Amino acid sequence: MIEVNDESGYTPAIDVQEISELASWALEQMRVHPGADLNVVFVDEASMADLHLRWMDLEGPTDVMSFPMDELRPAPPGVEPKEGILGDIVVCPEVAGVQARKAGHAPMEEILLLVTHGMLHLLGYDHATPEQRAEMFALQRQLVLEFLARKPRNPNDPSPEWVAQLIDEVAPVIERVMPSEGRES
Repeated sequence: MIEVNDESGYTPAIDVQEISELASWALEQMRVHPGADLNVVFVDEASMADLHLRWMDLEGPTDVMSFPMDELRPAPPGVEPKEGILGDIVVCPEVAGVQARKAGHAPMEEILLLVTHGMLHLLGYDHATPEQRAEMFALQRQLVLEFLARKPRNPNDPSPEWVAQLIDEVAPVIERVMPSEGRES
């Protein structure tokens, strides 16, 4: 079960339905059991700063933190995924908003990136080495772009050309965001 809670007080309010849809779709793509438990919580800067200090021994708020539980991993093709508790993702929309402004895109796009980033950490991906970073960020980019491409921009214009246009618009933005400092698990 996927639970999304917004305790941040951030304005505009987080679209928890879209976050839930992203999480469900991305976990399906990653071959995670549909009954796996995932909790996504949006918190204010003070709460994130407390978590950041307690768990990472670092001062100040960060954008996203992940807390794995059962160490679930994507199932290989032909193998049934295991049930269990994937874990918790905590996101600070205020920090995401600052990062989004610097990158030149909407806060919700940054939040989608951060939630995807957090899910990949819960699934065992990391970015400690250049090779790991390349693998994780390429997968993150692919998942976010494919998720966004599935969503119709204009219900009156369902033509497939907008998918290519969307990818052309979003891909450079995502590329600018990926190397940003401060992205942590």
